[in-house]
Order: sequence, then structure tokens, then C-alpha cells
Amino acid sequence: MLYWLLFALHDRWSPLNVFRYITFRAALAILTAFVVGLLVGPPLIRWLRQRQIGQAIREEGPTSHRAKAGTPTMGGVLILLAVLIPVLLWGDLTEPWVWVATLTTLLFGAIGWLDDLLKVRRGKNLGLRAKEKFGLQLVVGTLAAVAIRAVAGHSPHAGALTVPFFKGVIVDLGFWYIPFAAFVLISTSNGVNLTDGLDGLAIGSVLIASGTYTIFCYLAGHARIARYLQIPAVTGAGEVTVFCAALVGAALAFLWFNCHPAQVFMGDVGSLALGAAIGCAALISKQELLLVVVGGLFVAELLSVILQVASFQLRGRRIFRMSPLHHHFELSGWAETQVVVRFWIVAAMFALMGLATLKLR
Repeated sequence: MLYWLLFALHDRWSPLNVFRYITFRAALAILTAFVVGLLVGPPLIRWLRQRQIGQAIREEGPTSHRAKAGTPTMGGVLILLAVLIPVLLWGDLTEPWVWVATLTTLLFGAIGWLDDLLKVRRGKNLGLRAKEKFGLQLVVGTLAAVAIRAVAGHSPHAGALTVPFFKGVIVDLGFWYIPFAAFVLISTSNGVNLTDGLDGLAIGSVLIASGTYTIFCYLAGHARIARYLQIPAVTGAGEVTVFCAALVGAALAFLWFNCHPAQVFMGDVGSLALGAAIGCAALISKQELLLVVVGGLFVAELLSVILQVASFQLRGRRIFRMSPLHHHFELSGWAETQVVVRFWIVAAMFALMGLATLKLR
């Protein structure tokens, strides 16, 4: 909104021409999201406490977590507000990709909000049943995938996958790109959801991944740079840079309140939305397969749960002391803050590996 207003006046006052640059508006999006998050955080936390909207703790989890029972949850609402406001202010709202990314994030957040609401009402860590939750994710994920395919239109890369580390290797999925895109959104959403188990762990990892995809979206939207790096050029993807930058600012603001000892938890309304946002950025920038590298920590957390369940059902034995993976290290004697910081370092290494592939082709 402000972008339209201010840039429209650049003929009268030339300094306003700076608003044409995506990098400038992305920087404003980070700052705006951070400020909005810091302003909204304290009153939201007080309101959640007054309404007794607190976190229920898994009985089978580490005993050290029981002291966290009652900590305000559903703080993901703060994140969504901190993302939405700067996107509306500084994004080009005529660009369809901006709406696809924003609406996908909000719809996955709505699923998480419903799950959190049921947990709070029941006073237990039991929200939507697995089939109900997955069914809703499947519907929203498929709708988002169809929208992504439709906006891409007749682009030569619309239904294709580029393979990291190889230049010119493109796999055209055709119609099957839609179920693949839905799978990316659902799996990334659940990966972030499973990572959200320790103070600051998920939001710090999201901060790193969203910062990485801020770069990828900008590069994909810049035809000349994309051609030089031999990555797909996606018309309009540059505007998603503003959206990803807002994610970065919102993550920084939420980390202010979520660092140990956490004043508020994001809940599923935050984790499901953030995972979908990262997945959507990966699909739009045509770096879908690279998400396995950039989001390597989320992949590890998700696989630890899958392997644990499969091993117990097939062999009657567990692979890890407890899943997701961060609980295994907690029960192995690492302090919570050690697990969080070390996992952040791992997430940063994965992100650097992802960025390195831009020249390793």
C-alpha cells in the first residue's frame, strides 16, 4: 500500500524512486516486521495469560519440560501479523506470487490455529486427529500447488525441477508437479512443526532457512543474475523477496520472546504456517529439491520420527532415546540451550551448503 503511494510520487520527488528497488523494500520489510513483532508481543502474551491459553506438555517427554506447562501458546499469531503487515505495506500487491505465498501461509496457519484451539479447550496435548490434520493439509496444499502451477502459466520451468549441482539438468514432471508441490508444502510444514520442541529451536532454524530463500527468490527474479548463475529465471519471483524478508524480521521478533526461558510458544498456528511459507518460497524460486539441503535440519527431525515409528512397529525396538531428534540429545545429557544453539549451527551449515550450489554447477 505504502509502496504504491510513495512510488507514485517519485516524479514529484526523485528520492522516492528508491522504492522501485526490491532490496530496499526487503530491508524495510525486515525492520517493519521486527518492530511490529516487538510492539504486538507484550500485549499478546498478557492476553494469552489472562485467557489461560497455555501449553500442555507431553507426559512422555523429558521431565525438565514439565515446568513449561501453562506457558502461553498460539504465539504464531504474532508471527503472522508481523509478516502480513510489511507485505501489505511494502510488497507489490499486483504480483500474483505475493498473494500465493501469503495466502498459503495464512491457510496453513488456520489449520494450526484450529489444532491449538482444540488442545487448549481439552487441556491436553491432543488437538486434531492425525487423519483430520493431514486431510486439511492435503486440501490446502493441493490448492496452493494448483495456484502455483497456474501462476507459472506457460513458463518453460512451470512444471519442471532443476537438479542441484548440475547445470542444464531439468526434469519435467508435467501434471505430476501439482502432487509434488503439495508434498513439498505438507512435508516442510510438518518438518518445522516437529522441530518446534525447545525454546527458540524452530524459530531460529526458520530464520536461517527464510534468510536463505530471501536470496534465492531475489536471484530467481533477476533475469540477468539468474542467467549468469544458470538457475531458472522466474518472472515476478523477485517480489517474493519482500515476503521472505518479512519472515526474517518476524522470526527475529518472535525469537526475542521465545528464547530460553520462553515467554510464549508459537504453537501449530506458527509452525505449520512457517513451514508452508518456506516450502512456498522454494517452489516459487524453483529451488524445490534444494530445500532438502537448506532445510536439512527439518528433514532430519522429520526422518527421526518416521524411522522411530517404523523401527518400533517392525522390530519392537527404538532407534533413538526419543523422537524428534532434539529430544534424543536432551536425554543423552545435553542441556536444552546446548541442543538449540548446536542445532542452529547445523542449520546454518546446511544453508551455506545450499548457497554454495549456486556456483557448484
